Amino acid sequence: MQIPSQSRVLVTGAASGLGLALVHQLVERGCRVLATDVHADLPDSLRGLTGVSYLHLDVTPDVDWSKAYEWVVEQWDGLDYLFNNAGVAAGGRIELSEMDQWQWIVDINLLGVVRGCRTFTPMLKQQGSGHIVNTASAAGLIHPPRMSEYNAVKAGVVALSETLFHELKPYGVHVSVVCPTFFRTNLTASLRGKDEASQKMAARLIDRAGTSADEIAAAVMTGVEKGRHIILTDRDGRVAYAAKRFVRPLYYRMMDRASTKMSKGD
Repeated sequence: MQIPSQSRVLVTGAASGLGLALVHQLVERGCRVLATDVHADLPDSLRGLTGVSYLHLDVTPDVDWSKAYEWVVEQWDGLDYLFNNAGVAAGGRIELSEMDQWQWIVDINLLGVVRGCRTFTPMLKQQGSGHIVNTASAAGLIHPPRMSEYNAVKAGVVALSETLFHELKPYGVHVSVVCPTFFRTNLTASLRGKDEASQKMAARLIDRAGTSADEIAAAVMTGVEKGRHIILTDRDGRVAYAAKRFVRPLYYRMMDRASTKMSKGD
């Protein structure tokens, strides 16, 4: 079922990349959108979009989430869709990943989603309706080498989403988790870590990806409208996840080949 016109939607990380592409998809459907991001003022990328309001929201402090909740209550008196999309990137060999880097990515990519769910779940339960859409990654389902921080937090988002899928179902609230593989986005701008070789490899995979953020966003909306829990947005993700689930030896060979190839540059 298509998202109804005038639906009330909050999107985090909405100023660029997948978040911005999702905002455009929602605008096309006539939704009212609260686009949020870390920018203090309305970003140029969101100017002129019909039905879009902007609010500064850093997903790491609770106070920002409280302000978002207050905005939704005052302006809309409820929420239909929550897109927990904001995220950053990090990766590399485990011995080169420092603990402050782990804390940084956990606080944004995992706990940022947790905070969003905790903030709005009481409202959605009281309404008896709503849909939470958490952006994870194919890295939350399959776990390539040299991506320990990113794999771990995205796997956490998948686990959280599955838990809430069951927990909130009796209250009429649906939960989806989005799991794309590499696509062209500005995520490379957030890359952190001391493993320069791995950083360059990740940037190359993102920059050379054959799929755009707009294409991923369209696939996300199709999955949401079909009520899917796990939304696999592209063929590579579907093949890799199927291999892990049903042909585990093949999956291990794929990971071993990737690890061996990477190690040759050490």
